[in-house]
Amino acid sequence: MQIVQMDNLAALFAHTAPSARAFFSGNLCNAAQFTECGYLHLLRKGELTLSRTGAADIKISEPMLVFFPRGRAHSLTAPPEGGADLVCAKVDLGGDVGNPIGEGLPELVLFPLAEHPAMGPVCELLLAEGFGEDDGRQAAIDHLFDYLLILIVRHVVASGTVSGGVLGGLADPRLAKALTAMHEQPRRSWSLDDLAEVAGMSRTRFATHFRACVGRTPMDYLTRWRMTLARELLAKGKPVKIVAGRVGYDSAAAFSRVFARVTGEAPRQVAHASKKRDQPDNI
Repeated sequence: MQIVQMDNLAALFAHTAPSARAFFSGNLCNAAQFTECGYLHLLRKGELTLSRTGAADIKISEPMLVFFPRGRAHSLTAPPEGGADLVCAKVDLGGDVGNPIGEGLPELVLFPLAEHPAMGPVCELLLAEGFGEDDGRQAAIDHLFDYLLILIVRHVVASGTVSGGVLGGLADPRLAKALTAMHEQPRRSWSLDDLAEVAGMSRTRFATHFRACVGRTPMDYLTRWRMTLARELLAKGKPVKIVAGRVGYDSAAAFSRVFARVTGEAPRQVAHASKKRDQPDNI
């Protein structure tokens, strides 16, 4: 009989999966500005100067993965002679309410490829596609970047390099049990005692340790996770009453009050905005 190991990231990725879309591959021989969102830059060869307001410049001269989880303005400058071979993608870590994957990550993460061999094969494929001319290369690059993001999250959790947010909590074996239980069963009427029991800790120790590690109380995190799922369901056109039940609320009114408090929007606003986006343009 095969023993299946519990996947602490499965439920999280099912609803807030990180994704990326490539927008540049080639030789950069001047300066480029980036301001909108998260970014991944993969340097194949050449030299780069990474600049951010209020921070010292970083010189990069080896194959490197440069990861900005959120929208931190920055620029990359390459020498005019030789330049730098790059593949770049915009990143969406998933989840509009508090962005659970992004919480706790630093604004910049650098991965020298020589020090992270597990990322080597996918980076080689990504570069081959980025600098190739085969049909379907855009889709291939995007899927490879998606996989690379999963590898990054795995590394962050396994290495314990991030001490806060949900990824910091998942790096703790006891807190991971409680977080995974919340992710997998959001509609259950969880109490603090229930979650502490899942984690194998006393109520007081669990509450203190959870807040110190994740940055929120267990019940606050559960509420925000429920609202993340609720937003997803509302955007798909599910009725408010159905959504309320799926995320653990007995009444649509109680759910709507919490949703508005956490997100700043009424549930029907999200549903209406989604319908408007789905309408075809008049040509």
